[in-house]
Amino acid sequence: MGEFERAYQVLGIRYDIQRGESFYNDRLAPVVERLCQSGLAERSEGAICVFFRDLPEMADTPCIIQKRDGGYNYATTDIATVDYRIDDLKRDTIWIVTGAPQQLHFRQIFEIARREGRQADFRHITHGSILGEDRKSMKTRSGENVALKDVLEEAIVRARKIIEAKNPEMEEAQKQDVARVIGIGAVKYADLSQYRMTDYIFSWDRMLSLQGNTAPYLQNAYVRIQSIFRKAGDENDCASAVQLSEPAEKVLAKRLCQFAEIVPTVLNDFRPNVLANYLFELANSFHAFYEACPVLKSEEPARSSRLALCKLTARVLQRGLDLLGIEVPERM
Repeated sequence: MGEFERAYQVLGIRYDIQRGESFYNDRLAPVVERLCQSGLAERSEGAICVFFRDLPEMADTPCIIQKRDGGYNYATTDIATVDYRIDDLKRDTIWIVTGAPQQLHFRQIFEIARREGRQADFRHITHGSILGEDRKSMKTRSGENVALKDVLEEAIVRARKIIEAKNPEMEEAQKQDVARVIGIGAVKYADLSQYRMTDYIFSWDRMLSLQGNTAPYLQNAYVRIQSIFRKAGDENDCASAVQLSEPAEKVLAKRLCQFAEIVPTVLNDFRPNVLANYLFELANSFHAFYEACPVLKSEEPARSSRLALCKLTARVLQRGLDLLGIEVPERM
């Protein structure tokens, strides 16, 4: 747990409640006894199982809740977890996030809960695998692959090299902070920008690239806008009404208006990649606008109007990335 906590701190992850398997130890025997008394569970070949003979997809695979030797397993613990969340925490929403190979297991757990009369929003949110360059799954238990903390540390080191090449005059403390923001953001975005069921290849070069659908590309768009406002100095008042005359202005404005529509769709089938892809398209639209429409050198009222577009673009990029747990630097 201490090792996990160190990684969570780097990632900016916080849990309100953490319950390890041992927390449920004294709840396992009552689970088995309850299911046997209700008739949902029965003894079969020495083990106690729950059968689903009426469901074709699970008819041939019983859920074992107590092994022949009297020991308990993940199924028993997961049933106790459902009990705890509904009875103790008084929750009506239970979302479980694991890899796709456990789909059958959690279908069984949720079906047992329903047969016991449990009423909740049961969801199993599955995800694909992270593949190495050899297209084989990166594993955590076998020790064959790099640990998460090592990945995060390496991401920061590599991001630091990019900053050294791009902005060597930056102060030391700022370099380190920006390297953390870019490196950790790149790792998060590489995962969240993929459809959660898609396996993807872990690639440092692609992940940290300033071009393409990456966190550094989006962060760079935000930094470019901040640079515009620094150059504007005291004259950075934006127009209260945006005037759209150029095609690139209209495309960017329409893209900005889509943000309110995109955010709620993330919860439809649990797809943060929808938001990530929107932000990528927004950054593309901004860069096209930036190339086609001078901002600081344009005459009024176009100048103030374009500054307003820039300001709103920065706000949406920052807010969208924040929803993905990704920070933005002011410089890079």
